[in-house]
Amino acid sequence: MTSSSYSPSPAPSHVTRAHSFNSAAAQYAANRPSYPTALLDAIEDLAGHPLSGARVADIGAGTGIATALLHARGADVIAVEPGDGMAAQFRRALPDVPIVRGDGNHLPLADACVDFLTYAQSWHWTDPAHSVPEALRVLRPGGALALWWNTSAVDIPWIDAQAHRMERRFGVDHVVQRNGDGSRAARTDPSGRLDFAHRTVRWSRRVPLDLHLANISSHSIFLTHGEESTAAFLAEERRHLLAAFPDGTVEETYDVELLLATRP
Repeated sequence: MTSSSYSPSPAPSHVTRAHSFNSAAAQYAANRPSYPTALLDAIEDLAGHPLSGARVADIGAGTGIATALLHARGADVIAVEPGDGMAAQFRRALPDVPIVRGDGNHLPLADACVDFLTYAQSWHWTDPAHSVPEALRVLRPGGALALWWNTSAVDIPWIDAQAHRMERRFGVDHVVQRNGDGSRAARTDPSGRLDFAHRTVRWSRRVPLDLHLANISSHSIFLTHGEESTAAFLAEERRHLLAAFPDGTVEETYDVELLLATRP
């Protein structure tokens, strides 16, 4: 089967995709990229105060990729995660960091209790009609809501080509975010109650081809389309990538899209 023979598959529901990570938590932890130090610098710059010593709640913490960075920065972090599989993986990775069960629509946190509320790759799983008021409730005055996403840098030709192959295969439920800061901010808070500042931080990592394929296949769109469909796409993708990277090492480039709003 060639990429040109793919036809879009029916898109799985938002809820199905949100829960898909629990069965692949170990794969997620092993292969997903982290975030650059420059991202934490940007968060502190936009917030106007440091993470070190701050009380931080990391929501939708997953396996703890972002939580670990916040903890290493010196923040007093508590994680919030709804999924069984992800929470179990988190506890193995970060046994000394507290984690509680919950989600962004119903935060298991007291009023005005945190200096930073962070969502790494997780705000889009919330309903802003609930998650925005919840964020304003738990943040202290002057506290910052920081949301960020690792997005593939589609101005790089091979990444753009891969994005189009994914879109052709999986239809309108795009894997790669192509929206600018204005459209993302509008979707993040349709009510307009939050005044977001925006930063983009570019970074890259060099990884073996197999790790790159494991990374993209840990995304919910793959996890919910079944093993046979995923295997067929990845086999074809391997051929494309070996043509671009004959030594078997892929340079992944990301633009971290950061949105930060401060509570009055």
